[in-house]
Amino acid sequence: MDKVVSVVSVDDHEIFRLGLISILNKIPSIKVIGDVENGAHLFNLLKQNVPDIIFMDIDLGDENGIDVTRKVLAKYPNVMVLAITSSDEIRYFNEMIEAGAVGFLLKNIREAELKVAIQEVLEGNMYFSKEFLIIARQLNPVQKKSKNYQISEREKEVLRLICQGYSNQEISDHLILSVHTVDAHRRNLLSKLNARNTAEMIMISFREGLINCD
Repeated sequence: MDKVVSVVSVDDHEIFRLGLISILNKIPSIKVIGDVENGAHLFNLLKQNVPDIIFMDIDLGDENGIDVTRKVLAKYPNVMVLAITSSDEIRYFNEMIEAGAVGFLLKNIREAELKVAIQEVLEGNMYFSKEFLIIARQLNPVQKKSKNYQISEREKEVLRLICQGYSNQEISDHLILSVHTVDAHRRNLLSKLNARNTAEMIMISFREGLINCD
């Protein structure tokens, strides 16, 4: 990260909030500009300082992070929201992504993965914890293929790695392709699967049993 990245944590559990902040403070170029427990406090903070990234819990007690995310992005569209939640809240995945979140992290995330997630969203990619993808697949059992998506073998390789949470750069290194070529494959896959975003593409892959995402 070449520039200082400002972040805010939104979570109604103070212990977790402080723990996340402690990890974030260890990462060079990251500046924590606030931590709040609900949407009202978040909007008060945003009046003074708008961060680059908001780590948003889904369950905020009397309100939910999905609605808060939707409201935040309606007013501050350049903010990147990363959902950070417990495994039993993965069922809200589609709603959170549709609200505008750029990624999904589990609360047991470690510093190394946190760095990767931040870097990925700063580069314009979406990010999903690999552990999340495993659980998400369990929640979306493979069904018999119902359509002919005409996906090439190379596209299947790229799709498999996307399902495993690999970034474009990681896919590039693994398949010995240029990042530009990987990005082209990703765009083609979105078009062929008629998916609006990477999240939807992954879920379609799970549902249709297009590839083995293990």
